Amino acid sequence: MTTQALISHLQLGTTTVCRAWTVHRRDGVEMGFTDHDLDLVVDGVSCRADSGMTARTLNQTTGLSVDNTEAFGALSASAITENDLAAGRFDGAEVRVYLVNWQSPEDCMLQFRGTLGEISRTGGSFRAELRGLSDRLNQPHGTAYTSRCSAVLGDTRCRFDVSQPGYVATLAVATVEDGRVFLFPGLAGFDERWFEDGRFEVQTGAAAGLVGVVKIDRIEPGRRRIELWQSIGAEIVAGDSVRILAGCDKRPSTCRAKFANFLNYRGFPHIPGEDWLASYPVPDRPNGGARRVGGSDE
Repeated sequence: MTTQALISHLQLGTTTVCRAWTVHRRDGVEMGFTDHDLDLVVDGVSCRADSGMTARTLNQTTGLSVDNTEAFGALSASAITENDLAAGRFDGAEVRVYLVNWQSPEDCMLQFRGTLGEISRTGGSFRAELRGLSDRLNQPHGTAYTSRCSAVLGDTRCRFDVSQPGYVATLAVATVEDGRVFLFPGLAGFDERWFEDGRFEVQTGAAAGLVGVVKIDRIEPGRRRIELWQSIGAEIVAGDSVRILAGCDKRPSTCRAKFANFLNYRGFPHIPGEDWLASYPVPDRPNGGARRVGGSDE
């Protein structure tokens, strides 16, 4: 990418420039688009000209204000599809916007880098908000002091190996109801409610790569019933393979008894609750000044 060559080209007065966008989804898929009438390769990504992508003027500011713009385009079976948008495959995807000399695509300038924000669909087209890198400063960061664990089961803070036997099941879907209730003829060896609050990962089919969270796990006569909190955006049909992980409700007792992982517990089970902080002395209650654990004097 030669920025100086593009600057020299712009100084000529007569220019041959266009815009290009590259999208890097969280599932690893990489896509490129351009408003030029021919396909271009920009920064190593093939940018297609048949997507109908256009963009508004990019608003950039100094300081910590969030840069923003919008992209428009037509939904198509070969580029950005309505099913992919509904399934959330583009949520949080990284976007880079370039100004490109289409006669020499290696001469380009990165004008914007950020993520996709709100996406709306109407009349066979889509409209996507692009948010700059400084938008991350609007998000809460740091550790919250809560009684329940703040780690995610299996992450680097939890350190529990979820792939070991007894904590994961891979099997084919037998029946689907309303896109969020799944019935399995055989899921023996796991207690009832074992998978509640666990991850539901789709491995094959139109919804491959999408993830849901288990709300209800019940054993019924001759089958297992798994219900998600909300339906997965893409269609799941009988025969699709799914991977279900044991659930964790973030309680210290669950961490100790179910996973034997209390040494890595990332919560503060003995922290006083809001009721205790707002309490006051009353005549019929001991007020000896001792420390309190679990809501009682000690």
